[in-house]
Amino acid sequence: MNLPELETLTFEVVEDTIGILRINRPGRMNSQTVRMFHEYGEAALALRDSRLRALIVTGAGDRAFCAGFDLDEIHYLTEMGVLEFLKFQETATGGIQAIRHLPFPVIAAIHGPATGGGLALALAADIRLADERVKMSAAFVKVGLSVGELGTSYHLTRLVGPALAAEIAYTARIVEAEEAERIGLVNRVVPSEQLMDEALSIARLIATNSPGGVRMSKRAIQRNQEITSYAAALELENRGQALMSRTRDMPEALAAFKERRPPRFTGE
Repeated sequence: MNLPELETLTFEVVEDTIGILRINRPGRMNSQTVRMFHEYGEAALALRDSRLRALIVTGAGDRAFCAGFDLDEIHYLTEMGVLEFLKFQETATGGIQAIRHLPFPVIAAIHGPATGGGLALALAADIRLADERVKMSAAFVKVGLSVGELGTSYHLTRLVGPALAAEIAYTARIVEAEEAERIGLVNRVVPSEQLMDEALSIARLIATNSPGGVRMSKRAIQRNQEITSYAAALELENRGQALMSRTRDMPEALAAFKERRPPRFTGE
C-alpha cells in the first residue's frame, strides 16, 4: 500500500493483515494539529482498499493517547473567519469520519489522557481498550466550544446514553478507568503493559474470520445506528446476508467446519 508522507502519524503493518496507526507527537502528548486532521483522511484513504483485516489506533510514547487539540495552535482557529473555520471543521470531521468508515474494524488502544479531539478519535473506533491510567474528557466547553465536535455528541450519546452524555459534556469532568469501563465508554481496562498485546489479540481473532463477513458486519452495525426503522434495519441485514451467501468464503467455512480444520478465507 502506498501511504502519503506523514508528519504527525506513523503506520506499520504487523503480521501481514494488521495495521497500527500511531499519533506521533509524544513530546506534545500526541495533541492534534491542523495538519494532523488532514493526515487522518489521507491515511484512511490510502488504507481503505488495502489487505488489512484490522487497524489499531494508538498514541506514540507512554504519556498519552491524544490530549486533544494543541493549544499552541489555537490561535489559528480564533483568527479564522466563519467560512474558513467551517472549512477547517469539515476537514477535521472528515478525517475522523474517514477512520470511522474504514471497511475493516478499528481498535483504539487508549493509554493515559484521551481528551477533546482525542476522545472523539477514540469514540470513532469500533472497539476501545484502555489502560488503568486512562483519563477521558469531553473538554470542549472549557475552551469555549461545544460537545458538538468531531462526532462526539453522536457517539457519546449512543455509548453511554443521553443523561450521562449530558453530564460528561456539560461538566467537562474527567472519566477515569473504572467508570469508563462501567458505563461502557470503553470495552475493558487492562494493565498498561498488556494494552497493545490485548489489542493485537483482538485483531488476530478478527483476522481469523471471513473478511467479507466482518466487513459486512461492521457496515450493518454502523448503518443501523443511523436509522430508526426496524424494517429498514432488517432490509439492510437481509441484503448483506444474501450477498455474503454468494461469496467463496461461505462454502469454504462450511467445508472447514465439517472437515474439522481452520478455514482458508480469501475474501472473494
